[in-house]
Amino acid sequence: MAKKLPKTDIVLAGVGWTGGIIAAELTRKGYKVVGLERGKERKTEDYLMVHDELRYQQRNEMMQDLSKETLTVRHDRSKRALPYRQHGSFLIGDGVGGSGEHWNGLTYRFFPYDFEIYTKTVERYGKDKIPADMPLQDWGITYDELVPYFEKFETMAGISGEANPHPEVPEVRYPTVPLKETPSMKMFREASKNLGYHPYIAPAATLSESYTNPDGISRGACQYCGFCERFGCEYGAKASPVVTVLPVAKETGNFEVRTHCVVRKVLHTNGKATGVLYVDTRTGEEYIQEADVVVVSAYVLNNIRILLNSKLGRPYDPETGTGVIGKNYAYQMTSAASTGFFKDKEFNLYAGTGALAGVLDDFNGDNFDHTDLNFIHGGNIALGHYGKRPISNNSVPKGTPGWGKEFKDESIFWANRSLSVGSQGSVMPNKENYIDLDPTYKDQFGDPLIRMTFNYKDNERNQQKYIREITTKILEEMGADMITTPGDQGDWDTTKYQTTHNTGGVIMGADPKTSALNNYLQMWDCENVFVPGANAFPHNSGMNPTGTVGALAYRAAEGIEKYLKNGGSLV
Repeated sequence: MAKKLPKTDIVLAGVGWTGGIIAAELTRKGYKVVGLERGKERKTEDYLMVHDELRYQQRNEMMQDLSKETLTVRHDRSKRALPYRQHGSFLIGDGVGGSGEHWNGLTYRFFPYDFEIYTKTVERYGKDKIPADMPLQDWGITYDELVPYFEKFETMAGISGEANPHPEVPEVRYPTVPLKETPSMKMFREASKNLGYHPYIAPAATLSESYTNPDGISRGACQYCGFCERFGCEYGAKASPVVTVLPVAKETGNFEVRTHCVVRKVLHTNGKATGVLYVDTRTGEEYIQEADVVVVSAYVLNNIRILLNSKLGRPYDPETGTGVIGKNYAYQMTSAASTGFFKDKEFNLYAGTGALAGVLDDFNGDNFDHTDLNFIHGGNIALGHYGKRPISNNSVPKGTPGWGKEFKDESIFWANRSLSVGSQGSVMPNKENYIDLDPTYKDQFGDPLIRMTFNYKDNERNQQKYIREITTKILEEMGADMITTPGDQGDWDTTKYQTTHNTGGVIMGADPKTSALNNYLQMWDCENVFVPGANAFPHNSGMNPTGTVGALAYRAAEGIEKYLKNGGSLV
């Protein structure tokens, strides 16, 4: 029998970026917030002297333990889904701060086109441009409505950046100056300009200079050590929940974090949640935390799973296209990278940050004419200077053996003489890409695992063919002696890390028939449940999602306060 605990105003199922932002915003307004986190406590001191590539990059020290809880995956409904037992395609964070602790820090705003993608696509190209199996929809909110929330996230995090010069992209002024531009980034800028494109230095949640945010949080500038992705930042230069929003919430005295606590279900009756059922994994004891508002603020995939196991919302049915929980799952297209080899030039590629890059958006969103193209949307194109660590980076020319003396010699020679120009591409929703509960496999508590059914479709495959020609052209203009170009896009490969940018599954919109959430991230079917995160995205854009996740979290915090004061549906 689960033990009931005293009621609180708000309970969070997950203490990462979304949970941290909501906690900071509402605790200082006097609300009591309990945060339940499946992993351990984290603090900046934990990251001191841990530049250990084997421990953190190869053995995934900061990630969810897949031996206790994972998901099953398959490419289509005709296949049997099997458990995902090793971190491959994406990395789900574990512990206070969640994936916001080990992220790279690239922090973009999605475009105005993204938020009204169905309307704007039809207006420019007609309905026939959208395939019948692509359930494209607007988000129920516009870019202009989200601008104040973007600005709030950017000033809180101290985003370093340069204004995007593309004429189709709204100008953004960031609170700190751009990160340093390396020699390779300067080559990328010059070559891109020669080709008529609009390059700029990427916006980064990594400080370029000392900064104090509006909450009084002071942080120092980046040291360019190159240990960002899969690592915590011992300097606090990389914005993360642990060094920004969580201290604000804790300072109020209204915030309690309970670690090693796994939320199994949202408890609800008659269209309202009463609280959550969770397990303390240290003791195995079950608890019920009652609350006026339940915020499902874990990682995307865990949010979907909690709702499905709670029987909250209507599960998506691919046969009929009805239902909303699990709908519009999307990933990211990253396989258009070309690599150039420069015999007579050396670059200090071991230095950098996870968000140090020259980028351009000429082939992203609808910034280019798709009339005669067999896909919609696109991707940003970038030359990153992220810090090449020795175990995982062995760029060698095509035809080099994969092992032995020649491989070692070539790896050493080209280690600082190879540059990649890649793309982070969008993924559009498809009726056959979705999340549901696996009928066979269960977790350590006996709850069903989620089952991911996903593969790239023609829209993504055609996008990849188009973008790889651009990445190759840029390297040619940069003067590469040899260029390795990727082949056609095959099936999605679950074993190969690409990004952790999973989106969709609990999407927002203007119509309860086609979306799970309104534009405050409040559930249509359960008015005191809010589900912030990238799960709310009806499609995935051609850039990193965290800036948009952060903006929507501030929007959700505002909505939660309105609900606590007035009740009812906010839209």
